[in-house]
Amino acid sequence: MEPELVVWSSLWPDRPDDEIRFDIRPAPNGCSLRWTLLTPGEAPEQAVLGRLRHRLNFLINAQLRFSFGQ
Repeated sequence: MEPELVVWSSLWPDRPDDEIRFDIRPAPNGCSLRWTLLTPGEAPEQAVLGRLRHRLNFLINAQLRFSFGQ
């Protein structure tokens, strides 16, 4: 059975309750991946949100590709 959902715990010590949810769905040429940042509290301010997105983008879109040699 292929995984459909992966949830990471928080990457940030100052935001321990945040989670990153990865929804994986079949697609014509493999799969599609959507990630969502979940926080139980109020949404972070735009400056903080930008920092969180940047870190996730680097980890997911750069480091993950590098780990597969792409």
